[in-house]
Amino acid sequence: MRARNLLILLLAMVSGGVVLAQTTPPSRIRGTIETADADAITVKTRTGDTVEIALADPLTVLTVKKVELASIGSGSYVGIASRVDSDGTQQAIEVLVFPEAMRGAGEGSYPWDLEPGSTMTNGTVSGAVQASSATELTIAYKDGSKAIHVAPGAPVVTFVPAERIDVKPGVPVFLAATKGTDGKFNTGRVVVGKDGVAPPM
Repeated sequence: MRARNLLILLLAMVSGGVVLAQTTPPSRIRGTIETADADAITVKTRTGDTVEIALADPLTVLTVKKVELASIGSGSYVGIASRVDSDGTQQAIEVLVFPEAMRGAGEGSYPWDLEPGSTMTNGTVSGAVQASSATELTIAYKDGSKAIHVAPGAPVVTFVPAERIDVKPGVPVFLAATKGTDGKFNTGRVVVGKDGVAPPM
């Protein structure tokens, strides 16, 4: 059941615009939790706005932990947010190594809102080339493939389960929320920072 919840979370967050194409796409909210209770949280977003989000019960909570870039090899299923560098290469902003239960989630390459002009590419690593300045990962997905350079300082993380008590003031948070007919945001899934590691996506 937990693996199923993780998969649902990723489908909602990492490919929300695709999975929910028949309804209103969710809004991705990034920031820091200011207040939290059993029913709702308020988040100060990275733009400085404060947003209140109602929390479902039960609530799926995840956090992230760092993993080594060197642990990514052929066959790994990853999601990489990237930007186009001045020389035309794709440069990773962050790398998410999916747990095996999430293989296939959000497969493809599509616009992302981590930075203006950024993209998200989810797929299987078909090749990895080590260089002094970066590791070039070739990501294969159903519609093609993309080579992305991952610099040594880029965040590389994976998802791990967390608890409701980890949703508390002062922690960084990433979530996808839908807006109801009453104009209020709500979500059933959140990713929170823990042990000094913030959700980079």
